[in-house]
Amino acid sequence: MNTRKQTERNYTPIENMAHFATKIGKFGDKTAYRYFDRQHNLLSLTYRNLSAKFLQTAAGLSKIGLAGKRIAIIGETSVEWVCAYVATIAAGGIAVPMDRELDVEQIKGFFTFAEVDAVVYSPLFNEKFEGLCDTHPTVKMQIPMEPVRGTWEDNERIVPFSKLMELGEIAVEEGYKYPECTNLDRMAEMLFTSGTTGSSKCVALSEKNIFASVNSACASVDFSPEDSIVSVLPIHHTYELCIMLAALNYGMNIAINDSLKRVLKNFALFQPTGLVLVPLFVSTMNKKIWEEARKGGKDKVLKALTQISHALRELNFDLRATFFKQVTAAFGGNLNKIICGGAPLNPELVDTFGEFGIDIYEGYGITECSPLIAVSPYYAPKRGSVGPAVPCCEVRVEADHRNDKGFFEGEIQVKGDNVMIGYYKNPEETAKVFTEDGWFCTGDVGYMDDKGYIFITGRKKYVIISDNGKNVFPEEIEEYLDKLDTVAESVVLGRKDAKTGELQLCAVIYPQLDKFEDPNDHAKIEETVQAQVKKLNRKLVSYKQIRQVEFRWEPFEKTTSKKIKRHTVH
Repeated sequence: MNTRKQTERNYTPIENMAHFATKIGKFGDKTAYRYFDRQHNLLSLTYRNLSAKFLQTAAGLSKIGLAGKRIAIIGETSVEWVCAYVATIAAGGIAVPMDRELDVEQIKGFFTFAEVDAVVYSPLFNEKFEGLCDTHPTVKMQIPMEPVRGTWEDNERIVPFSKLMELGEIAVEEGYKYPECTNLDRMAEMLFTSGTTGSSKCVALSEKNIFASVNSACASVDFSPEDSIVSVLPIHHTYELCIMLAALNYGMNIAINDSLKRVLKNFALFQPTGLVLVPLFVSTMNKKIWEEARKGGKDKVLKALTQISHALRELNFDLRATFFKQVTAAFGGNLNKIICGGAPLNPELVDTFGEFGIDIYEGYGITECSPLIAVSPYYAPKRGSVGPAVPCCEVRVEADHRNDKGFFEGEIQVKGDNVMIGYYKNPEETAKVFTEDGWFCTGDVGYMDDKGYIFITGRKKYVIISDNGKNVFPEEIEEYLDKLDTVAESVVLGRKDAKTGELQLCAVIYPQLDKFEDPNDHAKIEETVQAQVKKLNRKLVSYKQIRQVEFRWEPFEKTTSKKIKRHTVH
C-alpha cells in the first residue's frame, strides 16, 4: 500500500561533467559529505569546497600532463576517489573505475588492456603498486591518496594526491578553467563488467551516457535536497556511482560508510532518510530485525503489529511511526525509503518493509546502459515490477511466447542516450548485443504490462529448457527456495538423471546453519531441508519441481556486487 504522492522533481539537468563540477558549488555551505579519516575522526565537506576540490584536481592533472589521459581509480569510497573521477572526465580524460577486490595481477592486466596512463589509488594499494610505473607497459604515473613517507620523494613519476592538489591550487590561481566540452559522444569512462559469466568485457561510456542516467535518476527517484543517505555499495559500480552523482546534483547530504562491520552503527550515527542498496543488504536487514525480535521474545508481537498496522492503514490510520519505532531506530530513526537494484528482489521484502514505514522502490539497470533502464515510481509502484522505462530510453520486449498472465514475454531490449558506445576493442561482442535496428539486447527476459511496467522473469543465458520444451528460469525457483527458513543461498541448475537421461531441476543449497541446534549435524540438516523442498514441490507445476538436491557447507563465491558467480557452480 503506497502512500507517497507525486511531487515536482526540483533539480538542474546536467549537461556534462564540467557543468556538474561547477554547478554543485551553488549549494554553498551545505554539507556534501560526512566521512571518517584514517584515525576514525568524523569530518565534513561543504558543497562549495567540494566544487573547488574538483577544479583543483582537474587543474593538478593538467599541471602534471594528465589532462585528457586515461586514469584508473581504485580503492574504497572516499572524497579523493570522487574528486579523481569527476576531475578526470571534466579535464577531457577517460576515467577507469576499478574493482578493488580483484587480484592485483588481473588489475594490472586490465590497466594494460585499457591503456591506462596513470592510476589514483587508496592506501590499500600502496604496497601492491610499488614500482608499478617502472614496470608496467602503459602506466606512466602513480597518484597515491596517502603514500608511505620515503617512497615517493625522489621519484617524479609518483605524485601524492596532496601534492596534486597543491599544484592544482597554483594552476587555478594562474587562471585554469575546465576545457570546453565539444563532444558529448566521446569515450569518457571505461568499466570492466563484474565477470559473472567468467569473462569480463570493457564497457565504453560517453558523457552523454553517464548523464542520461544521472538526470533520469533525478527525474524518477523520490529524493530531495533535504534527504541524507549513507553510501554503502562499492563506488566503482555504475549503480552506486550514478546515484552518488544524482544525490550531489540534488544537494543531498551523503555520509560514507567506512566498514561493513560498522554499517548499523553508522546508520545510527548518520540517521539517513534514504538508502541505495542491493537485495542482499535488504534481506540481511530483514533477518536482523526478526532475529532481534526473537531474542527479545517479541517476534509474535511484531508480526501481530504488522497485521494490525496494515488493517488500520486500510482505514486511513497510519500508526507505523509509533508501532515500529524500535525497528526504524536500528537504522537511525529517519529511514523512510530504499532504492534497491543490482539483482532480483523478493516482493515480500517490499511488503514487510512497507509495513515498518520504509518504502522500497526497485530499479533495473545494466552496466552497458550506464546503468539505469527502469525504476519503480515512488507514487505508483506495482508489486514485482521494476517500473516503466526512465525518461532517457525506450524499452521493448522481443517476445517469443505469451506467458500465463496473458502478456508477451521475451528478451528485454533498450534504445536511448544511456546505451553504451560499445565494448572497447571488441567489435565482435559489440555486434552480438545490438539488433539490426539498433536496440541493445540486455540478456534479461521479461514482459511489459499494458501500462509499460516491466517485469523481469530471468536471465536468457540461464534459462533451463525442459525435455518437454518448457522454459524454466532458475531465478524463479531460487526465489521460492530462499523463502525457506532453512535455506541461506541456492542455485538451481539443469542436471541429467544418471539412470533415465531426463533433464531435471537440481538445487544446490547452502543451508541457514544458525537455524539448527548443531550446525555440524549435516545428516539432520539435509533431512530437514529435503522435507521442506518436498513440501515446496507440491505448490509447483511438475516441470518446475526440484528433483535433485545437493548441499554445500560454505557460501557461494560472489562478485563484489554480491551476485553469486553462477559459472563456478557445476
